[in-house]
Amino acid sequence: MADSARSLDDTAQDGGRTGRFAGMGPFMLVWSGQAISLVGNSVLRFAFVFETWSATGRATALTTLSLCAMLPQVLLSPLAGAFVDRINRRTALQLADGGGLLVVALLGVLHFAGGLDTWEVYAAVMLLGAAAAFQFPALGASVPLLVDKGQLQRANSLLASAKSTADVGGPALGGLLVVFSGLGFILVADLVSFAAALAAIRVVRMRGDGGTARKPGGGPRKKLVAEAVEGMRFLFRHPSLRDLMLAFCVVNLVMVFGFAAVQPMVLARSGGETAALASVNTAIGVGGIAGGLLMAAWSGPRNRARGMLLGIIGMCLSAQVAMALAGGVVGWCAAILVGAALMPMINGVMQAIVQTKVPQEWHGRVFGAVMFLSQISVPLATAVSGPLADHVFEPRAADGSGIFVVLGPLVGDGPGSGMAAMLLIAGLCGIAVGVLSMTRRTVREIDSLLPDIDAESGGDGAEDGDGAGGEGGASTDEAVSRGDAGRPGDPEDPDKRRDTPEDPEDPENPDNPENKALVEG
Repeated sequence: MADSARSLDDTAQDGGRTGRFAGMGPFMLVWSGQAISLVGNSVLRFAFVFETWSATGRATALTTLSLCAMLPQVLLSPLAGAFVDRINRRTALQLADGGGLLVVALLGVLHFAGGLDTWEVYAAVMLLGAAAAFQFPALGASVPLLVDKGQLQRANSLLASAKSTADVGGPALGGLLVVFSGLGFILVADLVSFAAALAAIRVVRMRGDGGTARKPGGGPRKKLVAEAVEGMRFLFRHPSLRDLMLAFCVVNLVMVFGFAAVQPMVLARSGGETAALASVNTAIGVGGIAGGLLMAAWSGPRNRARGMLLGIIGMCLSAQVAMALAGGVVGWCAAILVGAALMPMINGVMQAIVQTKVPQEWHGRVFGAVMFLSQISVPLATAVSGPLADHVFEPRAADGSGIFVVLGPLVGDGPGSGMAAMLLIAGLCGIAVGVLSMTRRTVREIDSLLPDIDAESGGDGAEDGDGAGGEGGASTDEAVSRGDAGRPGDPEDPDKRRDTPEDPEDPENPDNPENKALVEG
């Protein structure tokens, strides 16, 4: 009986078609191309790390390489998202992959013409980061055009599992290719991976795909920078989206701060055993792959916001608190595998919320803003975690002074204990943010306070910044404040609601002062 009910539920979510993954053929084709491209890029990144280390022998050079890849992607994401909204999604994906292909092709020409200098590698990595800035908003905006609404969380989780696969398989494959084939073969292989991704996009048709060079309501669009800012303003205009993104960003900050200490902590506490670090890194990848596949089969929690917050709490508890308290390789691997398995669910749910709460013509800008807000903390957390570990936490742990009067019995006083304390503190802070967010009604009940946008009719948005993208060009906030009958995605008949008297204290009534305040912020 349970299996029958589950089958009926899957059929209903998939638009009446049978099968858990029914109707996902076009997405799976695009996903396959993107997965191949991600693996190719991961192999190339590993080759660049190896070549840079061989040429310089300095850790600073590797840090610079990471920043060259990260900063353009983060800083350009809002502008890239605004640009994605001006063109159709298929073209945006082709530009992102085509840009990467051109950069790798240029690298191949330079390599075979006489070799690559370090500065040329840095410049190429920056250009690849700029191309990747278009990838996240373009993919985020394309998924709703490729799958039904009930399949969004599955699709987003499959994308997350593809990234985890690349993170695990890329370095392993890259190590073999660097030894047996060299950089030239790797560049050619990455070209082929980009070509495969482009070919998959070319043969897929996306329903309702179309960009507009003009505002939906008529008149020319604003400048690109102004539209990029509007993506940020859209998120902060809705209290539910604003509080959700703020919680996500704060958790991301503390988690990156803690995770930056994982690798040096493992090396310090294991006596420098590279096998221990390799085991932990493998556990991260295996957990990410398994979590993505499980999420794709499950399709995710019904209460999305609550499920995401519980996932954050669970990830902080396992991958940070338990990881800090574990005393050996087996404990480290088990703890971080569970945390990595929860990550695809968290990211998949977050992306599905944005995809269903934001009108399609705003997806590029909003996903660009999400990328910027969630990743801008990564360079900061990475930059401060190393000095704090070396000059504050490790010396205090060895002396047993300061906060280690309390934490010493938990994390010890040997090498790596200070970094374990950093991981423990980060995990506790992340749990606190998750619990606090759970108490916020704007986050906990986002699905009732901010109804889904009707995928068929969408919303014209609010290009002038005075509305929030409701139906007919009016925002949810404006509709409620005017006393209009319906909100975007409201299944009830507006005329019926207008003629039927309602109890102003009814918690389901949008004119209830409490609900009105939550929606209007």
